[in-house]
Amino acid sequence: MPVKQQVGIVISNKMQKTIVVKVENRYPHPMYAKTLIKTKKYLAHDEMGTCNIGDKVLVQECRPLSKRKRWKLVEILSKSSLIS
Repeated sequence: MPVKQQVGIVISNKMQKTIVVKVENRYPHPMYAKTLIKTKKYLAHDEMGTCNIGDKVLVQECRPLSKRKRWKLVEILSKSSLIS
């Protein structure tokens, strides 16, 4: 069974070893064909605490690590220009 992976933007890194990643899903409206954006937030495990707000990251589904944390950081795709 393939492992799910998502690309998203880090919106919070205030917790220890945990980041909040915003993933956007774009799809056309079934009738009007306007592009809609559905946003979902995931809690992901960041062992070293290397992510900053605004970084583009790749996260992967894993076993439950806490009540809401079921994703882990695989790699940082691009660093943010914001200084945090």
